[in-house]
Amino acid sequence: MNSNRMVVAQRGVIPPPKHYADAAWFKYILSCCAATTAEMVTYPLDLTKTRLQIQGEKGLNGNSIRNAPYRGLARTAIGIVSEEGLFKLWQGVTPAVYRHLIYSGTRMVLYEKVREDLFTMRPDGTRPVWQAIVGGILVGGIAQLLASPADLIKVQMQMEGRRKLEGKPPRIHSASEAFVKIYQAGGVRGLWKGCMPNVYRSAFVNLGDLTTYDSVKRYFTTSWGLSDNYFTHALSSCCSGVVSAVLGCPADVVKARVMNQPTDEHARGLLYRNSLDCLVKTVHNEGFLALYKGFFPCWLRMGPWSLTFWLTYEQIRNVCGTQAF
Repeated sequence: MNSNRMVVAQRGVIPPPKHYADAAWFKYILSCCAATTAEMVTYPLDLTKTRLQIQGEKGLNGNSIRNAPYRGLARTAIGIVSEEGLFKLWQGVTPAVYRHLIYSGTRMVLYEKVREDLFTMRPDGTRPVWQAIVGGILVGGIAQLLASPADLIKVQMQMEGRRKLEGKPPRIHSASEAFVKIYQAGGVRGLWKGCMPNVYRSAFVNLGDLTTYDSVKRYFTTSWGLSDNYFTHALSSCCSGVVSAVLGCPADVVKARVMNQPTDEHARGLLYRNSLDCLVKTVHNEGFLALYKGFFPCWLRMGPWSLTFWLTYEQIRNVCGTQAF
């Protein structure tokens, strides 16, 4: 009976039964597991990067925010540990994990689906780079649009430690409290505050990470003859981490500032009207290089994050019997 079913399936009458290892929902779970692992390992660098990006920002009175004791990656991290405590390096990690349960799962499954159904396959097994670029930007923007509320909560929780040092009362104590307060202040629209710079950033980061990894890995395996193993995964992920940081850092700075700014009773920003206004004011007040504030920790975080994610993801796919990415 089973053999007859397979013969009929091969003739295109009915589809063959699909093993769970190749199902989209199963790949979604695997990508979330890999992303959670990478997030927990590299999150302190993300918090340090966010603190660096906010420093030098013009406040409501037009002056730079005072009491900015940190300079550079190492001193910022040491300052956080000494003044706030070691575990404050993971402040805001809960919404960060929630974000990846939406963002990483969505982008990985969507990209793989688009690659299989829409990309052109060449005789040598490669695909046009421009298709990978368009696909990476598209799925990255869609995934981040869905996950933007979790990212907003994460950024605000990351900055609570600095508010305490400045003598300001805490705005939030937990992710759930942040969600409720943001919703009460601005409704559903308030949960997507700063979503556009977030979407732009994720589109470019996804272009640098997912598209670069996919294209470089296939180039290494087809043109260089490398095996699909740990070394190839590590080499490809290193390339994707560098490109992600270069493309994503300016949008990351704008995103952090728009999301962290105070708002009025209508959830409108008091410092910036929108992401473009933030971009113009940042460059005007602090210079173009201000868009690359925190670039080193940004790259230092994206590199290990990409390495951890791709090694974990490829390995668990292999263990679970899912085809390599």
